[in-house]
Amino acid sequence: MAKKNLKRGIFITFEGPERSGKSTHSKLTADFLRRQGYSVVYTREPGGTAVGDRIRDVLLDAKNILISPLAEALLFEASRSELVRQVIAPALLKKKIVISDRFHDATRVYQGYAGGVPEKEIKKIESVSVKGVTPDLTIFLDINAKKGLEKIGPGKKDRMESKDISFHRRVRAGYLELAEKNKKRIKLIRTKGSVKGTFEEVRNEVMNAIQRYGRAG
Repeated sequence: MAKKNLKRGIFITFEGPERSGKSTHSKLTADFLRRQGYSVVYTREPGGTAVGDRIRDVLLDAKNILISPLAEALLFEASRSELVRQVIAPALLKKKIVISDRFHDATRVYQGYAGGVPEKEIKKIESVSVKGVTPDLTIFLDINAKKGLEKIGPGKKDRMESKDISFHRRVRAGYLELAEKNKKRIKLIRTKGSVKGTFEEVRNEVMNAIQRYGRAG
């Protein structure tokens, strides 16, 4: 298949509560777009760089580390800063599609809405870390918090997943509020029983974004 060109890079992020399907559908999207002839860079948060992967180990350690919500936010933004500098910004300059499993909305929700860090503080450190790089499209995959956590096997929860159910309900409520405030960018998709059914909606939103922002031929 001939390579498809874009007039500019497109940044697509996937968000949602635990086990909403964001990792599955972000990878399916990357594979689908590559088959369509687009140049795609896939990454995740926290991580995606050597420094980010080390920070990920700290943030998700379920047994040995206690971290305040503010410290969590700072660590996530440190990982994000390296990811933007090393991966996301260069790929966008080359007019590629960048797909990320989580980005700044996760910090706004997990550490802000659910963790209690004031929004103005998160926005202050975020402005330094992302350097103006923001998603063109965010797919918010919604699932009931309790139902999502029940998908995780016994003894397999990481530090974030191990937080109490009230925290995870605040996470979901935070995502729903963000989606309501940012309807143009954030597209809410309810996770269905079948991956195929959910992905059909995801694919439609992604292709609409490509038509809107980047299609050159």
